[in-house]
Amino acid sequence: MNWDIVWNNFDYFLIGAYPEGPLGGLAMSILLALGGIFGAFWLGLLFGLMRLSRKKWIKWPAVVYIEIVRGTPLLMVIFWFYFLAPIVLGHTLPEATSALIAFIVFTGAYIAEIVRAGVLALPKGQTEAARGTGLSHFQTMVHIILPQSLRNMIPSFVNQFVSLTKDTSLAYIIGVNELTRTATQVNNRTLIAPTEIFITIAVLYFIICYVLTATSRRLERQLAKYQARGN
Repeated sequence: MNWDIVWNNFDYFLIGAYPEGPLGGLAMSILLALGGIFGAFWLGLLFGLMRLSRKKWIKWPAVVYIEIVRGTPLLMVIFWFYFLAPIVLGHTLPEATSALIAFIVFTGAYIAEIVRAGVLALPKGQTEAARGTGLSHFQTMVHIILPQSLRNMIPSFVNQFVSLTKDTSLAYIIGVNELTRTATQVNNRTLIAPTEIFITIAVLYFIICYVLTATSRRLERQLAKYQARGN
């Protein structure tokens, strides 16, 4: 086993050519994951609530978006934004920007379904009781329904975000210099330690996903204690 190749290129795995060149490696993967997670949460929350609407002109655009995106491979969505952007916008988007938009749009569709299922899982009596006190539908959703249902959605959110973190490796296909691409570059340059290189990046992906999962479990325990004290 030739681990010297890994140690000699470890900083490249972490940050790419930065600061002499563009940021890459694990740092780029983390930025893509964080940006995708943040954008997908708000997009999914919006379309999840739209799908719950009784007004067809609000509900059906959400249904079309969710069903089309969920029925399309992520790699195809990445290609959409990378190759169609010059046609629609008249100019190309940076590779990282195209990938980030694709991650947000793709993951947002799954978050929307998580939101819809979480809201529908609550007893209908809570909505009826809130409306009976004079709250509007919007006020009921914001102040009564969402605070309770979002707590129950945490495990599903984290599972989706862990999947997104691993899926950032697909940005490699359009030339984004994230962790998988940096590993491939080092491997193509050295050609003597592919096993060591790809074991290393697998461990790095595992660490990120484990931290997300552990944070989720800790948050769930804290919320459970909070709810127990409230009862």
